[in-house]
Amino acid sequence: QPVEATDDAFWDQFWADTATSVQDVFALVPAAEIRAVREESPSNLATLCYKAVEKLVQGAESGCHTEKERQIVLNCCRLLTRILPYIFEDPDWRGFFWSTVPGAGRGGGDEDDENARPLAESLLLAVADLLFCPDFTVQSHRRSTVDTAEDIHSIDSCEYIWEAGVGFAHSPQPNYIHDLNRTELLKLLLTCFSEAMYLPPSSDSSNANPWVQFFCSAENRHALPLFTSLLNVVCAYDPVGYGIPYNHLLFSDYREPLVEEAAQVLIVTLDYDSSTSSSPTVDGTTTGTAMDDVDPPGPDNLFVNYLSRIHREEDFQFILKGVARLLSNPLVQTYLPNSAKKIQFHQELLVLFWKLCDFNKKFLFFVLKSSDVLDILVPILYFLNDARADQSRVGLMHIGVFILLLLSGERNFGVRLNKPYSVRVPMDIPVFTGTHADLLIIVFHKIITSGHQRLQPLFDCLLTIVVNVSPYLKSLSMVAANKLLHLLEAFSTTWFLFSAIQNHHLVFFLLEVFNNIIQYQFDGNSNLVYAVIRKRNVFHQLANLPTDSQSIQKGLQRKKKTPEPISRTNSQDGVSMEGSRPAAPAEPGTLKTSLVATPGIDKLTEKSQVSEDGTMRSLEPESSQPPLEGNPPSAVSDGEPWTGEASHHRRDQRRLSSASSSGQWTPTPDWVMSWKSKLPLQTIMRLLQVLVPQVEKICIDKGLTDESEILRFLQHGTLVGLLPVPHPILIRKYQANSGTAMWFRTYMWGVIYLRNVDPPIWYDTDVKLFEIQRV
Repeated sequence: QPVEATDDAFWDQFWADTATSVQDVFALVPAAEIRAVREESPSNLATLCYKAVEKLVQGAESGCHTEKERQIVLNCCRLLTRILPYIFEDPDWRGFFWSTVPGAGRGGGDEDDENARPLAESLLLAVADLLFCPDFTVQSHRRSTVDTAEDIHSIDSCEYIWEAGVGFAHSPQPNYIHDLNRTELLKLLLTCFSEAMYLPPSSDSSNANPWVQFFCSAENRHALPLFTSLLNVVCAYDPVGYGIPYNHLLFSDYREPLVEEAAQVLIVTLDYDSSTSSSPTVDGTTTGTAMDDVDPPGPDNLFVNYLSRIHREEDFQFILKGVARLLSNPLVQTYLPNSAKKIQFHQELLVLFWKLCDFNKKFLFFVLKSSDVLDILVPILYFLNDARADQSRVGLMHIGVFILLLLSGERNFGVRLNKPYSVRVPMDIPVFTGTHADLLIIVFHKIITSGHQRLQPLFDCLLTIVVNVSPYLKSLSMVAANKLLHLLEAFSTTWFLFSAIQNHHLVFFLLEVFNNIIQYQFDGNSNLVYAVIRKRNVFHQLANLPTDSQSIQKGLQRKKKTPEPISRTNSQDGVSMEGSRPAAPAEPGTLKTSLVATPGIDKLTEKSQVSEDGTMRSLEPESSQPPLEGNPPSAVSDGEPWTGEASHHRRDQRRLSSASSSGQWTPTPDWVMSWKSKLPLQTIMRLLQVLVPQVEKICIDKGLTDESEILRFLQHGTLVGLLPVPHPILIRKYQANSGTAMWFRTYMWGVIYLRNVDPPIWYDTDVKLFEIQRV
């Protein structure tokens, strides 16, 4: 039956009960009942929501001085967290919170103009106030009696920031009750923002989340202290605590759930498509304000705005150290198993790190200026290696690779990789002595050769990263050099080249890596040169790739008989690092969320050329100009078939590769010729022409079979004047686009959905942004 809104005795029973927890509310209010009320007596559901919001508003107004008021606020908070997803899943109800409730401002007087506030706005403002409520969620600064309690309207919430860090030097006393209360309020906020989960993915950036938009606007007077509190709480958190082993087993840590919730609220409020907003800067690029003096007016989203304006070195240091500490936490190898607390929110941290680098170019430069970037790189490589066999963690693989792609667009990243790698993180990869660049190449090789099928779209990205750093790698270890050649060997087999329209791109990437190292870092790379000489037949086979129909068919047949076994190229590779455990597939029954497809590498990156003085100049994408005839062979000779993926080029591709009636693509001689003629083999062929006879002569003269002598000879050799003119270094820099913005949205909400199991806020509701599947 419809219940009158004035029947206080009835409504009060929902929040007056003292001893409930959020788990109790979820148990006492089953999904079926919420849906039944929604269908059969909508007026009751409306009144319940309106009453609960009213109680929160009253609590915020009064400042929650009594235990009873606090209890009512928390119960309303839990109730709304329970009900909101069922309001979002029904399109007819979605607008309910954005309507104004008639007569809400009963009592006349100055409240009449408040009548116009939609329910959603009242709710969000009340939650913001409650997050800075003395003695409820923050320490009171007053030490006197109750009658002079602080007035919630006169306090300056900037003095009540939750944790020292960016822009705030004072660290308040930890208080676990405050942490618990903040966590519950943040859960409600996150639930308000989750309307996004109930809309199907669309790349239209105009449908911004109205909840986030309002909360992060100037209407919220606590926007700055709240943004700062969330960021500082996350970056200041140290899960290992006081370093006493097993301390997390003795007493529970109230900070961790707060930090998790803070990280999730932070990344959701920063969900902003930068590709549509950045105005072109002076040099014609659109990367925002890396080096401009004047910052353009930031976006209306104050959280994005504040994030993009952080600029003090000590703030950057605090953020980077905090993120690196938390990302490295799962890798901390202790002699006592389980002695250190393992955090679970590394995916949220990676999204946060991505947002920091994407929205704040000064932060990106700061990260790359110090070798601290390696404290981010090593955990990312660890996660990539660990997740490669697990289908439910494809999203984690993608975001790790995206971050490395973004970093690899900057020269400093390549330079930093030359630092020796000495911390031994337990990974099931071959033991090697070398640099962080070796680690990167070895892990990438492992992902490509022993990851699962669904990682294939990432191969282009992985190799682009290696190409971007290759001109700066001073000396690769023998293990890493062999891995690169092993990849070339696998990718240049005829069946692989002929079996899909884009497979040859991978060979182009690898050849570009070898060319960059030979042209720019020949001196320290005797291991790689030796590996190239040993595997010279691979290059000769590529140069002599057959292009007639019969050979193409034969090449494709071979695949059906014997798939190329990925073999160990070197016996020493069998030894894995100590303490490592192989990557395991997901446990059966694991839930995973689907992701939208990521844009191809040509949409993800734009080409920049590095000039003599180290500055970058953006190259025109090929689509806007006809291909230059008579391009000098050393310039972008490998570029045309795949970089711009220009429309005229696709037309050619289609004409050259006859599509048979079934729509199945088949390779043709013209198609093979079209890219074989552009293979950038000149440099390597010249190197082999000069060095192979010399190496053979040494072997014959000295009767040598010993590698070390040959390597010593190669170390002192030089090819000055013998190689073709060095080609310009090309870097493919990540560029923001609405496709990746959409990908991040589905990934981030998928992570949040799966991570919130206690209580299961969105479980079993009709989510539209992604699909939930069982592995």
